[in-house]
Amino acid sequence: MLWRTFTGKSINLPIKSAVEAAIVREKEQGYRLKVCIGTDSQVHAKETDFATVIVFVREKHGAFMFIHNEKTKYRFSVKERMLAEVAKSIEIAYELCDLFTRYDVDMEVHADINTNPQFKSNEALREAMGYILGMGFAFKAKPEAFASSCCADKMVN
Repeated sequence: MLWRTFTGKSINLPIKSAVEAAIVREKEQGYRLKVCIGTDSQVHAKETDFATVIVFVREKHGAFMFIHNEKTKYRFSVKERMLAEVAKSIEIAYELCDLFTRYDVDMEVHADINTNPQFKSNEALREAMGYILGMGFAFKAKPEAFASSCCADKMVN
């Protein structure tokens, strides 16, 4: 998996090592961190593009993020695509969760799913919430899910 920073700089370490280095660096500088993980996607003709972000929020001192982009030729229904986004977020959250426990960093998984039943994405809300909470992770949906609905949204191609 290729990851990069917001400035476009490639992350040449395994993502777990890069996240640990970031946590250690930020804690040494005295910051209290919270990490929010989210994925968004866009459909372009025959491709679906995904962006997954790991957002490091420094309490009262801004944030920074790591980004991973991925393309697929698979055609998803809206509900399938929403659940694929959640699965990508959970995959990375699960890979990193022991670091967050070790360094006492709060973590949330954000789903780009609308809580308003008038929106098509709402079809996936119950399943996504059950999936995320069932894995033991904190869950946020729109409008609180900024990692997926704002950060990842801006990074998806």
